Amino acid sequence: MIASAPPFAALDGTALYNCAADLLDRNLAERGGRVAIVDDGGTWTFAALARRVDACAGALLGLGLEAEQRVVLCLLDTIDFPTAFLGAIKAGIVPIPVNTLFPAADYAYILADSRAKAAIVSSELLATFLDAARQAGWAGTIVVSDPRGTAPDPRFAALDALVAAATPLQNAAPTRPDDACFWLYSSGSTGKPKGTVHVQTSLVRTAELFAQGVLGLREDDVVYSAAKLFFAYGLGNALTFPLAAGATAVLHAGRATPYAVSRILRDAKPTVFCGVPTLFASLLVHPEFPPRERLALRLCTSAGEALPEEIGRAWTARTGVEIVDGIGSTEMLHIFVSNRPGAVRYGTTGTPVPGYAVRLVDETGAIAAFGEIGELEVNGPTSAAYYWNAREKSRRTFLGEWTRTGDKFRQDQDGNFIHCGRADDMLKVGGIWVSPGEVESALVAHEHVLEAAVIGVCDEQDLVKPKAFVILKPGVVPSDELADALKVHVKARLAPYKYPRWIAFVDELPKTATGKIRRHVLRAQEDAQRGGAH
Repeated sequence: MIASAPPFAALDGTALYNCAADLLDRNLAERGGRVAIVDDGGTWTFAALARRVDACAGALLGLGLEAEQRVVLCLLDTIDFPTAFLGAIKAGIVPIPVNTLFPAADYAYILADSRAKAAIVSSELLATFLDAARQAGWAGTIVVSDPRGTAPDPRFAALDALVAAATPLQNAAPTRPDDACFWLYSSGSTGKPKGTVHVQTSLVRTAELFAQGVLGLREDDVVYSAAKLFFAYGLGNALTFPLAAGATAVLHAGRATPYAVSRILRDAKPTVFCGVPTLFASLLVHPEFPPRERLALRLCTSAGEALPEEIGRAWTARTGVEIVDGIGSTEMLHIFVSNRPGAVRYGTTGTPVPGYAVRLVDETGAIAAFGEIGELEVNGPTSAAYYWNAREKSRRTFLGEWTRTGDKFRQDQDGNFIHCGRADDMLKVGGIWVSPGEVESALVAHEHVLEAAVIGVCDEQDLVKPKAFVILKPGVVPSDELADALKVHVKARLAPYKYPRWIAFVDELPKTATGKIRRHVLRAQEDAQRGGAH
């Protein structure tokens, strides 16, 4: 049997280590009767979760799945996600959580690319998934997760029934620290998603280094992540971090709308809330957002996009709680540069999380001069092993001990890193780099602006200039006069050449599941319109 893990420094490539066993076993001796998970259907203690995971591991093996084979998890945030995810890992099977908002074509791509042998699918998503299976010509085993405990289609087994009938797995699979543990497909903000392969030790390392080392997560915390379990940020927030610390996780199967999140913050009383910048902004103007005295928060975190300074300050003024902003990636699994609780510097992303090293490089690969914009590279123990079936992309991203992030940063005089945007989103205006994030932050600081996205558009002389897409706060009416006022507002805050020459008022912005603005979609739309105009 694999017991709780020894310190990672004592592990070598031949040691046995199974991260699911580690995360579960560490809670059983003293916290077995405490609540581990609260979902829309009820509560689950650490002991009940461990029993359910063991039964699921036995059920997956009973279906004929073997070690290192893949199982796709197309699951909403309910008890079935940690059950299936940890159950697969404990059995030595590799789970692949996927975005529950994907269209059928994206699921078809992942099924074909991953060569998964089975899939566990929430009943609400089954029709889309079956369409994907037909598109991919995929004939693997499908198991259905349903809140009623039954499968709505008699062709497929219900997860609850399989778990109830299974012989629980007694001993965790004899996996090793560097074995493939799970995959995450990148959000695809710049194209097709990539299967990112993580090893057994990565999950717990993120908990040790960030959740406990930076956030100080405690066993008396109640954690709610609006970011869902299917991507890296939410997986750490709502599964790894609470289990590693012995805390309670609150799961919600529905969309994280401002109304739903306000209700959870009021009723479930989380002490730690993990969100993204656009959600924090929307909550601040939502009529159902609870007053300070109805909240139990002691800490909030943000990732996905850089947190605009004005949103952070407004949130703290309203709630009395800081937002600890940081940056992570699917490739690094979670946050590796972060602000610190009690010393948050809004407008910056902070400094490296202990255990990680970062550097900024210029376009030639040389170390960027201090204060200059460079691409961030990171060195740390949670880097993915590689991209599945994408050798050239792996070689361009994983540079020995260093991993390219594709994000542009600069450092201020205090050593804090300031996010300047994705490398492929940066604009060169008059020969000078302009960060779209900087212009967006200036726009969001205006009292009438809720969200903004900035891209480069060519003018009549074919010179690149910034264009802004702006979502206004509820009740504000767009007008030419307001557009002119926003331009003046940006000019007063930034160098004049950075102001947006054009402003388009929109109702929504294209985003990934992690809340990142898909600027390449805006660029494509703009190119299509310009092409049509010509």
